[in-house]
Amino acid sequence: MTDTLPLHDLPLVPLGLGFDMLEGVRVIDLTTSVAGPYGAMLLGDMGAEVIKVERFHGDDARAWGPPFLEEESLWFLSVNRNKQSVRLDYAKPEGYQVLCDLIRGADVLIVNAPGRVAKKLQIDYETLKTLNPRLVYISITGFGLDGARADWPCYDLIAEGYSGVMDITGELGGEPQKVGAPAADMLGGQDAAYAALAALFKRQRTGEGALIDVALVDSMTRFLACRIVPYLGSGETPKRTGAKDSVIAIYQAFDTADLPLTLGLGNDGIWARFWELLGRPGMISDPRYATNASRRELREEITGVIQDILRTRPREAWLAEFRKARIPSGPINRVDEVSRDEALLERGVIYRTPAPAGHDVPQVGLAIRIDGQSSQPRLAPPRLGEHTHAVLGGLLGYEDAKIDALSASGVI
Repeated sequence: MTDTLPLHDLPLVPLGLGFDMLEGVRVIDLTTSVAGPYGAMLLGDMGAEVIKVERFHGDDARAWGPPFLEEESLWFLSVNRNKQSVRLDYAKPEGYQVLCDLIRGADVLIVNAPGRVAKKLQIDYETLKTLNPRLVYISITGFGLDGARADWPCYDLIAEGYSGVMDITGELGGEPQKVGAPAADMLGGQDAAYAALAALFKRQRTGEGALIDVALVDSMTRFLACRIVPYLGSGETPKRTGAKDSVIAIYQAFDTADLPLTLGLGNDGIWARFWELLGRPGMISDPRYATNASRRELREEITGVIQDILRTRPREAWLAEFRKARIPSGPINRVDEVSRDEALLERGVIYRTPAPAGHDVPQVGLAIRIDGQSSQPRLAPPRLGEHTHAVLGGLLGYEDAKIDALSASGVI
């Protein structure tokens, strides 16, 4: 029964005005799945007007389930708030003209079709900049718009494999592991929003639009900068270490008397406070443990000592002591525990919001506070084509007869 769902325990945030830093910026979102929709949503969260133009079957993510909420994909709902949905077959000439009308009045266009496909559909940058020279055009693909791999298909999983993150994720001696969230998609979408803001800022000075080329593999590879650069400068290839950092000597998960915790002894001061708390001053004065480099050499010995001590008390008892001593530590939360985290709820990171269909929708918010405020959603994630008539009539000024004709011909 839906009345027992975890979302009903979340704070209810009504639809409102939200942040307005990008008020007056209009974004046309032609993308599907996660990366593009997420990037467009970030712009919408900051106040941009986002019009999500969907083909007749809708965003691919609408079918990604179970789980569903009232027949709506929860994956789709997670990355599509603050948007209006227009259902449009722009492969048809009449539909393409409608799309062109929308693009003429747009500031940003986000596309996730490979370059060859975009050109075939006449939604490539070279074609559309003739309609709108001020357009900030963002392409999100797996491998970018040029090069030998430009036309290759890609998903988050493929990008994670190419980037190297899978090879260094997992237990020592175990199999490579994908990150537990669509990391390449989310990073790529964030890069798209970040680049869009920079391009809009430049446009204020020059009046010119821009072509932004975001590749999931590139974004995911940049995520590994702190592993790639040390390899390049040392020749030491990183290996999987599980929940253990390969640079900081003591930076991993430990068992306690009941539940595991994480512990990071990242500098000499924290190292000293940790052993003072445990009543082991010899670990501080012993020259063998004087530096992080020397502690790395003896990591197995040190972690064995720590593990034996931590198993003597429950996790919460240790965490309380560590917080008092300013020792970085924490629990390893499950997703259901994260959704009940009081601090996250108070900061407006996780909430539910009403939807026009009559049921509440769970959301993970922008998670950026500005002037002491969290972002308030203006629009719930849209039903497919929910705003088609409103956008074509109100924004483009189409008369009812024209809208009815487009509907009758299967364009909208």
